[in-house]
Amino acid sequence: MDIRNSVRQIARDAQMASRKLSRVTETEKNKALLRMAEVLEENSKRLVQENSKDVVAAKKAGISSAMLDRLTLKPSTIEQMAKGLREVAALPDPVGKVLSMWRRPNGLLVGRMRIPLGVIGIIYESRPNVTVDAAALCLKSGNAVILRGGSESIQSNLAIASLLQNVLKETSLPEKAIQVIPVTDREAVAEMLQLEEYIDLIIPRGGEDLIRAVVAQSKIPVIKHYKGVCHIFVDACADMEMAVNICLNAKAQRPGVCNALETLLVHQDIAGKFLPLAAKKLKKAGVVIKGCEKTKAIMKKIQRAQEDDWYAEYLDLILAVKVVKDMDEAIAHIEKYGSLHTESIITEDYANAQRFLNEVNSSTVLVNASTRFSDGFELGLGAEIGISTTKLHAFGPMGLEELTTTKFIIYGNGQVRT
Repeated sequence: MDIRNSVRQIARDAQMASRKLSRVTETEKNKALLRMAEVLEENSKRLVQENSKDVVAAKKAGISSAMLDRLTLKPSTIEQMAKGLREVAALPDPVGKVLSMWRRPNGLLVGRMRIPLGVIGIIYESRPNVTVDAAALCLKSGNAVILRGGSESIQSNLAIASLLQNVLKETSLPEKAIQVIPVTDREAVAEMLQLEEYIDLIIPRGGEDLIRAVVAQSKIPVIKHYKGVCHIFVDACADMEMAVNICLNAKAQRPGVCNALETLLVHQDIAGKFLPLAAKKLKKAGVVIKGCEKTKAIMKKIQRAQEDDWYAEYLDLILAVKVVKDMDEAIAHIEKYGSLHTESIITEDYANAQRFLNEVNSSTVLVNASTRFSDGFELGLGAEIGISTTKLHAFGPMGLEELTTTKFIIYGNGQVRT
């Protein structure tokens, strides 16, 4: 079978599986998820071995350090994947939940009930853990999933999917509810994006170029997340030690991910004292600082930030720093250069904190906490299927509820319309 027909068959199978899966009970789904967690742990050594094939090939191909970090599976990574499966199993099942009911004057009782979206296609780069996260969230929310990872992670993804599909067989759930496109040809993605009669939603996870290419080609609705230009604003009322620790964590703990800090905004009233303290720890962690003129006046040996730096998602140990006059200037900077991903304010002033929360319209806004918490697992979603930086139909980290829609349910007693 050629690639086009193969992908169409996968999509047809997924649609049939989604119809069966929508009728599976919460108990059955949880049983499968818990068994999947056990199977991953039992096969940790095998998964690391399969992943090593991808890692060796990726290194030869000259993959970036950020992509290599996302690609690599360790026993600890697999433990985290298993933990995510268990957390998803422990979450309430959204399917069948009635959100509200109201009585109409004619006696009809009207309500809304959560239902699965149907078939979800995930297109992603490097990260084999996405295979598990996406499968878990789609299964629990009653959706079939078609996974198309990057060519650099094909061995890892096929190995993981094989284990998950075996569990579906054991538990009598539809095996085709979780499928991986087994080829790396781009033709497979191009065909997948045309199958609006079978696939209900596309979620791309990866670099901006990948996401824009998917949006340009797809006939299917797409959840967009072009990049993560995340900001921290250190207010004049900030606790200095807290601010330094948060900025260090947000930038250096894992710089190659979308919720890492990219631009630091510092109130002019504390810049002279704060920036040398922060720079000392940041430089020790290997961070290269690029600053505005006011920043360079305080730290003369840093690089001069250019206009492009304010738009940059470095995904590396590079940080743009700007001294701002007040919160108005900080918010204006975020509005101009931000990507609607994640922003944080460090302040001891309650009114300033509330104003920042109210006026900054990114998908995740924090007070006195690292941008690294913009993550479905950290926010209690069990795992995330992606982060949406557009407001339809979801905004921010997407968990179970974001993988459902609602239908009207109506109870009557013989009413007819006049």
